[in-house]
Amino acid sequence: MTLYVFGRIGQALLVLWAAFTLSFVLLQALPGDAVLIKFLSPDFGLSADQINEIRAAYAVDSNIFVQYGRTLFNFLKGDFGYSLQAGVPVSAQLATNMPPTLRLAGLGFAVAVLLAVSIAFLSSMAPFAWLRNLLQSLPSLLISVPVFWLAIMLIQIFSFRLRLVSVINPGPWESLVLPVATLAVPISAPLAQILIRNIDEIRTRPFIAVARAKGASEARLLWKHVARNAILPALTIAGVLFGELVAGAVVTETVFGLNGIGGLTEKAVGNQDLSVLQAIVVISAAAFVAINLAVDLAYPILDPRLRNRAGVER
Repeated sequence: MTLYVFGRIGQALLVLWAAFTLSFVLLQALPGDAVLIKFLSPDFGLSADQINEIRAAYAVDSNIFVQYGRTLFNFLKGDFGYSLQAGVPVSAQLATNMPPTLRLAGLGFAVAVLLAVSIAFLSSMAPFAWLRNLLQSLPSLLISVPVFWLAIMLIQIFSFRLRLVSVINPGPWESLVLPVATLAVPISAPLAQILIRNIDEIRTRPFIAVARAKGASEARLLWKHVARNAILPALTIAGVLFGELVAGAVVTETVFGLNGIGGLTEKAVGNQDLSVLQAIVVISAAAFVAINLAVDLAYPILDPRLRNRAGVER
């Protein structure tokens, strides 16, 4: 088991290093010059020598391998550098913009799980065949809905038409209602699909037939015997969906004008603020890797068969 844990941790660190390296190479390959974008404007009135001094201060003209080594060493120390556009440490910007995104992502994922579980189990318990078919086909519809289109439709319907939720000077919690719904709907779809498929497959297992023969009701079979076995495989897809959660949060924040990582990313892309973009990519990758590592380590605890296999590998 110890070898299993250290092996998964080693794989996570390798993926994180690869994400850092790939993002660094791609960002350095972007056309344009962030220093010139900001300081070449006549409003600053800077001479060519002054601009060269700024470029030297940010080390943008140094060898790419030197930049890579310096950036990697600074990231390991927790130093993400300075934002070229804002002129403040990137960590300060992240400290300001990260909490709204974490709140949105956390609530969105919680609502997505609740919605997915509700669709999956209601589709199994529905008394009418047409209702079961409708609920089982619902995830396929939800997964095909673009996030930006869904956000605009929710604003049109619930804000402008029904006037139930305000998007103009809303309260702190009211401002999260439509963004959370926008984020939760497409993420709940693949979770619901996995759960529905697992429930249908597990209900054909012999131990379900034995429990039914002993007089267990359908509700008891579903919640006591089927649910535990059906939820476990959904853990894997839940970890993978974190990447979609981050991407959806960026689009959602942009549509609703929220001051989170999405807005910070949009500004950094427009200004080619490479330090900010590098930090956002690495932190997102670290969160993705950490969640999937937690899922990998939780599986042997929740499933004794995997725990025994991990013990054999040791």
